[in-house]
Amino acid sequence: MSATYTFDVFASLDGYGSYGPGGDWGGYWGKQGPELLEHRLSLFGEEQRMVFGATTYRVFEQMLASSTEDSEVRDDWARRMLSLPATVVSATLEGPLELPNATLVRGDAVDVVTRLKEESEVPLRSHGSLSLNWALMAAGLVDRVQVTIFPVITGTTGTERIFGGAADFDLELLESRTLDGRTQELIYRPSLH
Repeated sequence: MSATYTFDVFASLDGYGSYGPGGDWGGYWGKQGPELLEHRLSLFGEEQRMVFGATTYRVFEQMLASSTEDSEVRDDWARRMLSLPATVVSATLEGPLELPNATLVRGDAVDVVTRLKEESEVPLRSHGSLSLNWALMAAGLVDRVQVTIFPVITGTTGTERIFGGAADFDLELLESRTLDGRTQELIYRPSLH
């Protein structure tokens, strides 16, 4: 049996994953509320393995190094996510990795995740790691795309288009929910168009 793989990503309404200079929102665009934080913590309470690409792993490492106990990167769910067993797929990173349960794996991401899906006894999840997940979606390895849409438009400051480098996909809506009366979570099953 193959493990389920979820591509989990945060986005502005106009499809950006973050914002650049001049963006003054901070964190999750300053829109994280108690319901969202509790829901995110419950998602990472289940046993699973995280999968990250090198760029996202470096961002998490930098965020942790420069954060304080009160910053968003240290929210309970984020701490839990970063403490889970993780596979970091990279040809450029050098070990040892800073995250305690992270394993560096070299090789083609499609090959690595194909093997992980075959061998893993727990679900696989990736938060961010855009280009890695575009390749995995194109290869048919992503079972679920979970997009959390925050109520902001970042037309001027938005960076990192969530699906800017992805192929075309049809999406079957599996679940949807509203968190804190303003943030949407949509879970889809993708299929290459």
